[in-house]
Amino acid sequence: MAHTPETEAKRRRTFAIISHPDAGKTTLTEHLLLAGGSIRAAGQVRARGENRRTRSDWMKIERERGISVSSSVMTFEHADLMFNLLDTPGHEDFSEDTYRTLTAADAAVMVLDAAKGIEPQTLKLFEVCRLRDIPIITFINKMDREAEDPLALLDEVASKLQLDPSPLYWPAGSGNRFRGMVELTTGLFYPFTKRESGADYDQGHEDPVPLAQAVTAGLLDAAELAEVTETAELVAGGFKAFDVESFLEGHMTPVIFGSALRHYGVNQLLAALGAYAPPPKHVKAEKAGVDTAIDPGDKEVTGFIFKVQANMDPNHRDRIAMLKLTSGRFQRGMKLKVQNTGKQLSVNAPIMFFASDRELAEEAFGGDVIGIPNHGVLRVGDSLSETGIIRFQGLPNFAPEILQRVRVKDPLKAKHLKKALESLAEEGVTQLFRPAIGSDFIVGAVGQLQFEVMADRLANEYGLECVFEPSPFSEARWLSGTPDKIEDFAGKYRSAMGTDLDEAPVFLGKSAWEINYVAERFPDVQFQRTKERG
Repeated sequence: MAHTPETEAKRRRTFAIISHPDAGKTTLTEHLLLAGGSIRAAGQVRARGENRRTRSDWMKIERERGISVSSSVMTFEHADLMFNLLDTPGHEDFSEDTYRTLTAADAAVMVLDAAKGIEPQTLKLFEVCRLRDIPIITFINKMDREAEDPLALLDEVASKLQLDPSPLYWPAGSGNRFRGMVELTTGLFYPFTKRESGADYDQGHEDPVPLAQAVTAGLLDAAELAEVTETAELVAGGFKAFDVESFLEGHMTPVIFGSALRHYGVNQLLAALGAYAPPPKHVKAEKAGVDTAIDPGDKEVTGFIFKVQANMDPNHRDRIAMLKLTSGRFQRGMKLKVQNTGKQLSVNAPIMFFASDRELAEEAFGGDVIGIPNHGVLRVGDSLSETGIIRFQGLPNFAPEILQRVRVKDPLKAKHLKKALESLAEEGVTQLFRPAIGSDFIVGAVGQLQFEVMADRLANEYGLECVFEPSPFSEARWLSGTPDKIEDFAGKYRSAMGTDLDEAPVFLGKSAWEINYVAERFPDVQFQRTKERG
């Protein structure tokens, strides 16, 4: 088969993993890489000391706390398909980073804790997927622990998410009684073998047997066989059969049960992703100001920046812009133009990611994610193409919920602080505001954990001991309107004015009440909670 942009794009499966914190998302990421043959032993997320080798959580603070607070990209090839796995932050304080990462995903795996079902953060992330019509595969994790009734879990998916759950497999028990699961369409029973986390798993250790032979094979006793047979028949008749079109339209979710920690059900999940997750789709764009749709098989190389990450390599002050390719055959050394600035880049050292490991990408196609090293030239939301006239919809910045003042303990390092804050703000996880009066920097974030992460990174990556203090402001709004109206307003409220990283005017309010009061007095100026860049 010829390696054309069209045929190669059809081989791509770019998906994100979403979940509530502690549902097992990072562990599942590790074991998908293991199932795909990319690593020989999965990292132990909750292990201690030198045994903690989680590949996707590469930041120091992530490894220490066993949480994901950054978006990682991992590429691996399996069964003649190229998978791009986007591991998103699970913590709600980093929901904006997750939102942007989901713009690059064509499908999502929703991980549910079998004992807890749908939790608040899962619900929020699902709504983002629904807004973008992203089809979802559900993986119900931790079946090797005591779990809710599987029927109740499916009912919860149906009622809370308005999705038709369609189980592809059905479990036999849970916790100490977990024996495995039966594939509903074939009647094959996949036994559960408890293996220690981090072992070198044999790809075929789940070799199935017909359910009727599970007793003679010593996998189930007679009572367990009767129970799983009866329930499987009930489920097969009570839930809609899996329909690929309904799944791709976002109306149905196939459901797989398993235990990521024990590498059970992971092979089946990877097979389902390969079989059902869509290849890259058409992407709406403007071409020289005219609405169009970019087809993944188009010859021109196009894409957009959805993430910027600084200091992935602590030995270098690197800055990697993550580019989701939407069409064409990209080759190392190509020249691409940035639509909104007109700058031309020679992409001589593009990167394929494997968590913090990387290798040069000689070529890539629509659906792939590559990293472009740069020194502040590329920002989140930028559109890149060979002609420079393609513009994709910009990615929004959201108004922060907490504003804090930051200062460095050593006043001689004030200039270094400015560069470090700008570098971290360019990643898009936090906002940086410079008040018109005074020399303070104001950092805006969604939640308190972001400030803790920023303080940790400033210390470890930049050698800056910093203190975050309460700010006199609690709200930030971007201003829009005619230049004369904004200038008139800024003159009257100079003490509350500031600029963001792009020098865009921002009103810094002491309260939501103040912002509403001021907005009523100046109807010709818009006070916006979001700002689109790109």
